[in-house]
Amino acid sequence: MRRLLVTGGAGFIGSNFVHMVLEEHPDCFVLNLDQLTYAGNLENLDGVMAHPKHVFVRGDICDLPFVEKLFDEHAIDSVVHFAAESHVDRSITGPKVFIDTNVAGTLALLQAASARDTTRFVQVSTDEVYGSLGDEGRFTETTPLAPNSPYSASKASADHLVRAFGHTWGLPYNITRCSNNYGPYQFPEKLIPLMINNARQDKALPVYGDGLHVRDWLFVYDHCTAIWKVLTDAKSGEVYNVGGCNEMANIDVVKMLLHHLGKPESLINYVKDRPGHDRRYAIDAGKTMRDLGWKPSVTFEEGLKQTIDWYIANQAWLDHIVSGDYQSYYDSMYADR
Repeated sequence: MRRLLVTGGAGFIGSNFVHMVLEEHPDCFVLNLDQLTYAGNLENLDGVMAHPKHVFVRGDICDLPFVEKLFDEHAIDSVVHFAAESHVDRSITGPKVFIDTNVAGTLALLQAASARDTTRFVQVSTDEVYGSLGDEGRFTETTPLAPNSPYSASKASADHLVRAFGHTWGLPYNITRCSNNYGPYQFPEKLIPLMINNARQDKALPVYGDGLHVRDWLFVYDHCTAIWKVLTDAKSGEVYNVGGCNEMANIDVVKMLLHHLGKPESLINYVKDRPGHDRRYAIDAGKTMRDLGWKPSVTFEEGLKQTIDWYIANQAWLDHIVSGDYQSYYDSMYADR
């Protein structure tokens, strides 16, 4: 049985990965480590908290002795590392926490993993480490790193650390770099859930600049299946780009969303662009498809409809985020322990 440490497993992508693994891979034990900062939410794990092959632990990945104890107590043999501060706007106003979590936290995990018989360390990174593209071309795994925000700089730094531990200490590793994820359980500071939440209340939908910033959109379930393929089938030391093959301008995403919700485009409100806003990202996921036999399972239109339907069906979850009530969920669950 694979004994897997998932960091950030109460966050957006991490919780989706935990659900996928427990539902589809019964031969895997999951130790779920999350500090439950503002973007971590135990409600994301409803349905699996009591699963016999899932253990949740609240803790800080920067605490090396604590992390080492978890490795030893649970006989961890593999790591999928999601835990990160990830919101670009927050990195501009307060960059230090991004260095603390994304760089120092990754270092602690690498130190613990490299000192043990870890069979694979998967670093879940982002296409933002590549910087901004012009109107043509796509990021490949050999594109030079050129991060343009404190967030992407911290993720690029973590990627370099992972590679260094592989080269210097022989730690088996892979790095995945994904495009913009969307889907269930995404914190509503990000574009799609923010727009869904505002539109359902007939509030203005803030769109940066001219709205023509282009991103490749990846349904979160498809991202999770790609990560599993990397964890189980990839050659150590390889980098894999994961994209949804859905390159769209932000304004087109917003208009499509409004159409699905039956809301007017008059709700769109163009606002001042953020500093250093990268104009275009686009992923070439050909290597992942060729080498690992992976491909996206849904089109963007299908994935967006599933996402909108999920948020409409789970309005209580969204309301708990907006009100802040979700932050008391951990204490209520563990009050009698």
